[in-house]
Amino acid sequence: MARASLPRLAALLLSGAALSACAGMAPKYHRPIFPAPDILPYADQRTGEEAALVGWRDVFTDPKLQALIKAGLENNRDYRVAILNVEKARALYHVQRSALVPNVDATAGYSRQRLGPNASTGVVGRQTAGGGTPTIIEQYNVSGVVSSYELDLFGRVRSLNKQALETYFATREARKAAKVTLVSEIANAYFALAADRELLAIAEQTYKSQQASLELTQQLVDNGVGTDLDVSRARTSIESARADAARLRAQVDRDENALRLLVGAPPPGIEEERRLADIALRRDIPAGVKSDILLGRPDVLEAEDRLKAANANIGAARAAFFPQILLTTSAGTASADLTDLFAPGAGVWRFAPQINLPIFAGGRNLAQLKGARVDRDIAMANYEKAIESAFRDVADALATRQTIDEQLDATVNLAKAAAKTFELAQMRFKEGVDSYLSVLDAQRADYSARQQLVAARLAEASNVAALYAALGGGFDENDQSESAR
Repeated sequence: MARASLPRLAALLLSGAALSACAGMAPKYHRPIFPAPDILPYADQRTGEEAALVGWRDVFTDPKLQALIKAGLENNRDYRVAILNVEKARALYHVQRSALVPNVDATAGYSRQRLGPNASTGVVGRQTAGGGTPTIIEQYNVSGVVSSYELDLFGRVRSLNKQALETYFATREARKAAKVTLVSEIANAYFALAADRELLAIAEQTYKSQQASLELTQQLVDNGVGTDLDVSRARTSIESARADAARLRAQVDRDENALRLLVGAPPPGIEEERRLADIALRRDIPAGVKSDILLGRPDVLEAEDRLKAANANIGAARAAFFPQILLTTSAGTASADLTDLFAPGAGVWRFAPQINLPIFAGGRNLAQLKGARVDRDIAMANYEKAIESAFRDVADALATRQTIDEQLDATVNLAKAAAKTFELAQMRFKEGVDSYLSVLDAQRADYSARQQLVAARLAEASNVAALYAALGGGFDENDQSESAR
């Protein structure tokens, strides 16, 4: 009879699994309406697919910058935490997924029991005639146990599994977003270091040049040409340049410290002086025309995955209103003799279904369902905000790119004109045509124009990093293994 019941038990388990496969309480997911304009402003005529495939190696083509980024991806602590969070989410998903299948354990046991004469006769408190003898009882058993397996008739377990899966996807997209952010931050830190070093060099050159001008002015005053006011003005200009140089030396040190923190290790090649104009970059990143390219940004995908997880959680909350069916079963053999443990007739089985029917919970289930729906609405708002923020990021970067070439060209011409004016002012002062005030004004204009040129080049390089991050960063060979969802 035991053996005949086992197939029926298996059939019951399979029928329950089949019922659970076609049941589910989670609402059908619909992607929210795209809350941004369909067309990107200032966009070129390239395709969005091409834009989505631009990885950081294709944008930051400078070998020294690539070495820094590679070191940062290997050593940055925040990015390492993001990677570990993915591993943690994957493990939690597998833990939740295990609830979809029965938990089967194998057990083996042995017991030995001694019963006294009175206990062996079944009479307590009375001696048997002749005193009797104690009874020794031995029991061997081997069985397989399915413990507390829930028949997921209403999709509660599958909804929780779906929630865990989407949470894992969201964590994986968060890692990708952290990678894009780290790459752009390292690039910007490298650009800032190069710019501040250029500004420091300009300040030191200006300081030396003004020292020479002061000596010349002092000679002219000693020879009766010029006044002490010219000398005083020259000293003022010198001290201003010296203060700028001191401030920029401290700023360069801070830039180096920031780059070390981002890289997470001694940055390779940080000692080498680099000009912004010498750093190789891809300045024509294709942005596409349609704004739906933003749906591929990691932070947008993360927000959508969290929306899907919240949507699945509603299914689990709905299923809590319905009965929960748990199965505890076991089947095996038992014998008083080890040699007869697997002999015919030693089979035993146990089938213990349990049904939990919610009757009164003080409104807990209703409150949980309401909370799940609110969580879904919050996740939807965060998803829409992520798209709107992404649209602004791309629009701002494209707006800057639209005029950056003109700004840079104008600044280059300004620097050339200021340098020429300074040169002519010095000549006129030496010839006694103009006072030193003209030289001082021309020198300040030249100093400012050179600083503006460095700032314009920094803005151009930073715009490349901003557009790379705004478009979602693309993927490289390290992400291809995770591209399938």
